[in-house]
Amino acid sequence: MSLEAIANHIDISSYHFCRLFKQSTGFSPHQYVIQQRVERAKQLLLQGKMSLAEIAIACGFSHQSHLNRHFKRITGVTPKTLLKS
Repeated sequence: MSLEAIANHIDISSYHFCRLFKQSTGFSPHQYVIQQRVERAKQLLLQGKMSLAEIAIACGFSHQSHLNRHFKRITGVTPKTLLKS
């Protein structure tokens, strides 16, 4: 769902929606979505049933390195490091 569609649904501008969203969550809508994707990837990693590449695609990342970059930025460790601990 696009920001424009969400904003239109609640009858405000996308700019105003982004401001309100950040005010209430502390994150921009994009940052929030990335954070939720990384959290889901973490859950799937710990289950151990899927490869890292499969998890990346399942969580909405374009490829494994895209997941790795965001995962490390948010959690401080790479996905493989998380599995080793």
